[in-house]
Amino acid sequence: MSKSFTLHDLPKEERPRERLTEFGEQALSTQELLQLILGRGIAGESVTVTSQKLLSHFGSLQKLSEANIEELLSIKGIGQTKVAQIKAVFEISRRISTQTPSYKSKELTNPERVFKFMRGRVKDYSKEHFYVIALNSRNCPVNEISIGILDSSLVHPREVFFEAIKSKAASVIFVHNHPSGDPEPSEEDLAITKKLIDSGNVLGIKVIDHIIITRSNFLSVQNQNPDLF
Repeated sequence: MSKSFTLHDLPKEERPRERLTEFGEQALSTQELLQLILGRGIAGESVTVTSQKLLSHFGSLQKLSEANIEELLSIKGIGQTKVAQIKAVFEISRRISTQTPSYKSKELTNPERVFKFMRGRVKDYSKEHFYVIALNSRNCPVNEISIGILDSSLVHPREVFFEAIKSKAASVIFVHNHPSGDPEPSEEDLAITKKLIDSGNVLGIKVIDHIIITRSNFLSVQNQNPDLF
């Protein structure tokens, strides 16, 4: 019977665990980090090959992190245990990223603060998601409201302002992500913003800004289009 290859079958100086101990985790390649997570391969296939197949199949860590259980199980060598290990690691990473600084007692009208406050919630989505930050009269957040996927039928004034009114918000800031990495607003982004600003004026809830977030940067629609506000 073919044995199950493990990292111990590698020369000691090439084993990811020993390399991490000697040089630090930053020195390891993505494939080596995956090898440590998976631990061992299957009969006739080393964990090195399994980790390489994962990266080749999904193309990037981002795509791997978004893969569902069925997609992961479709890869030879990846069973329920390894799926659980992979999903757990990415979920821990996601939870860490959402532990953004709290500004509950500070003003949140500065676009950079909004970016730091919200990027962990939206930066890893593969589709555009829309959020509303409800502010009190001192411009401090009292509620963060997830509307869902950015779509003109979903981002409707009724849904957007319902929770803001319940939170007794004096003003709101809109936030959504651009998975493409380009924060430049589309024509639809501007049209939705204008419609919501007009609705907010009727309701007496001021729209302060609409911040578009990517993984690494952001854009303030108010700064770019002040006449819109």
